[in-house]
Amino acid sequence: MNHRHKKLTLRKDLGLLEAVCAGVGIIVGAGIYVLLGPAAGLAGNAVWISFIISALLALLTGLSYAELNSLYPKDGSEYLYIENTFNKKLAFLIGYTILLGGSISVATVSLGFAGYLSSLINYNIILLALGILFLMGVINLFGAKDSSYFNIILTSLQILGLIFIIIVSLKHFGSVNYFKAPNGISGVFGASSLIFFAYIGFESLVKLSEETKNSKKIIPIALISSIIIATILYILVSLSAVSVLGYEVLSQSKAPLSDLISKALGSEYAIYITIIALITTATTVLLQLLATSRILYGLGNDINLFKIFTKLSKKNRSPYIAVITTLILASFFILIGNIEIVASITNFTIYITFFFVNLSLIILRYTKPNAKRKFKVPFNIKNFPITALLGLLSSVFFMLNLELKIILGGIVLILIGLFLANIIKLK
Repeated sequence: MNHRHKKLTLRKDLGLLEAVCAGVGIIVGAGIYVLLGPAAGLAGNAVWISFIISALLALLTGLSYAELNSLYPKDGSEYLYIENTFNKKLAFLIGYTILLGGSISVATVSLGFAGYLSSLINYNIILLALGILFLMGVINLFGAKDSSYFNIILTSLQILGLIFIIIVSLKHFGSVNYFKAPNGISGVFGASSLIFFAYIGFESLVKLSEETKNSKKIIPIALISSIIIATILYILVSLSAVSVLGYEVLSQSKAPLSDLISKALGSEYAIYITIIALITTATTVLLQLLATSRILYGLGNDINLFKIFTKLSKKNRSPYIAVITTLILASFFILIGNIEIVASITNFTIYITFFFVNLSLIILRYTKPNAKRKFKVPFNIKNFPITALLGLLSSVFFMLNLELKIILGGIVLILIGLFLANIIKLK
């Protein structure tokens, strides 16, 4: 038989270490630098409890992703889950929102990187954002394996930076009442709703399934492990912040971790936080770009109109057209400049996605009860997954906590997606 024209496929290069580093690198993004202050304003010194609540809610949906990935270990992830549960039109709609949301997220974090860097070198923010985007795009073109080596280095530095913050705060531990919550339990839950944004990204890990060895086993372990590792870091950093600053000062801070270092060591050390923030945001750009390009690759595997996005480079089997297209989309959003409202709208689409992922798991338990699952979520009543129901309800809870204008913007985005689905005649 002639094998010269054998179809190229993505190379399975990623092991457990690379997958866990990817998960941690995506989750532990710039959120901890931005959200800690406002969250402390709601939860007080008990903000660490809010991180635990958010982690549990993230874990509920994370478990659903883990089981679904063991059924459908492909890069299309959510698209495949929903297509196999409902239909192609709804699956495309979810894939479209993830692609758009991922591109906007890449642009937002690139602008965040540029903001930190411009404070050091005083250069045009748009050009700096485009610079980091294209640098990480080039790294992505080398394939998942080379990207993962670079990510392990960045994620290690990122974690070491947060550990440094924890270590310099240790002498202040015990200085405050860690259960002091000025707004009571409602404030703690309100902060958890806000903090949940810091966990968004864990779902991107399943988009690397086709490039992961034994993905049915490794991806579920990596997904759950990365949420746990991120939560431990978040709790210790939040305890550090309230110990050094107290929730009153922390809630008013525009740069809480910089203020923490300034008080603990002196203002001349605050530059270290800027360096950590640069590493953190660069890591997020790299991984979010990688994950978003894979959803486009996954769509191409199932929709003829998008078949071009499945083209792989012969040298490293990177889906180069999908990577370049994602790069162009993100560049467009960077050129808009201030895209905070648009970025917030993507949070609505993320909760919609989480809702349907959890619902898919519940339905597939009954429509495909005998399908082989390498991983099965715990806590079931007969064949009914309790965690998926709780994940579904938490998605609705967080969705209803969004501003009305964000919800309306999300609905408009979905209507545009439905229009596109009708144009390409999906059923």
